[in-house]
Amino acid sequence: MIPLARPTIGREELRNIEKVFKTHWLGMGSFVYDFEKKVEAYIGVKHAIAVNTGTTAIHLALASINIGPGDEVVVPSLTFVATIQPIINLGAKPVFCEVEPDTLKIDMDDAAKRITKRTKAIIPVHYGGMACDMDEVLSIGRARGIAVVEDAAHAFGSSYKERKIGSFGDLTCFSFDPIKNLTCGEGGAVTTNDARTAEILRRKRLLGISKDTWTRYKHKRSWFYEVSIEGYRYHMSNINAAIGLAQFKKFENFIRKKKKMVRQYDDFFKDMEGIELLTRDYEATAPFNYTIKIKKHRDKFIHYMEKRGIAVGVQYIPNHLQPFFKKYRQSLPVTEKVWKEIVSLPLHYDMKAEEVQTVQRSVEEFLKKDEK
Repeated sequence: MIPLARPTIGREELRNIEKVFKTHWLGMGSFVYDFEKKVEAYIGVKHAIAVNTGTTAIHLALASINIGPGDEVVVPSLTFVATIQPIINLGAKPVFCEVEPDTLKIDMDDAAKRITKRTKAIIPVHYGGMACDMDEVLSIGRARGIAVVEDAAHAFGSSYKERKIGSFGDLTCFSFDPIKNLTCGEGGAVTTNDARTAEILRRKRLLGISKDTWTRYKHKRSWFYEVSIEGYRYHMSNINAAIGLAQFKKFENFIRKKKKMVRQYDDFFKDMEGIELLTRDYEATAPFNYTIKIKKHRDKFIHYMEKRGIAVGVQYIPNHLQPFFKKYRQSLPVTEKVWKEIVSLPLHYDMKAEEVQTVQRSVEEFLKKDEK
């Protein structure tokens, strides 16, 4: 089976984990702080707060701006459920909006129409690593007094107008789960340039405690702690940070190869009947996945590829169609059409050239058979 996605991990990660074991400090400590500094330097942002998942990054970001009961958050329906659950967890209401059919990024014209007096935040999702139009998003947010919380789970390393995603705006949330371009095994981060917000995020990620154990351990009265605000147990561990630090050394190679494979896919499929490609900015995007639209018989295509030993996926089933979110359901015709066509093909650093060719030929063969 050619997998849809997989992490690239090896001896470097194991050596870093061994260093953590030797310190006997497995929780949040110096490795986490070193990882945060790496993220800050790479992105060009003042504050990076490392957490245990990308989902908790979104929850923490929304909590830091006091999202709660009675508030509304505008968000594309076509995103992973991890974007939506934190809104629900905080007692707020997700207001689903459309995506652009050619990019699968948030449709800001549609999003703007759904803003009400109760709207407190908007979440643009950088789908597949492709940056949303942040000038437009931030302009609308600032004009309406609405916070912008970017879901950049797919977009670590991507840029917008030559600035890294996460280096501007209000709050940006990243994921470092097993299949992201840079993995910590599990992990996430929130970035911001606002010092006050960063301090709130740091306290909230560790149960509202003003000073974490590592900081207290290095000073007198190491036993003393103070709980100043509501918080959660969302901090990253040294073990996860150690994996991420090793990944940084390989990251540019990861992105370089994935960009090359995306171009190869697009060049092969661009004139093929029955396929519609997404509009991509090759240079600015650190590609997370490779999604195309199969114009007819998408589900049949998925079955065909799986029989050929090729894993494919649908990213994602719109959240407004999910049973748990039924009460927030509304008509989103563009999203509902697009999701019946989209399919993601294998894309990961360890793919061999012949595996890419196998995927290409299999897609071509299906389309030829489907025409008959």
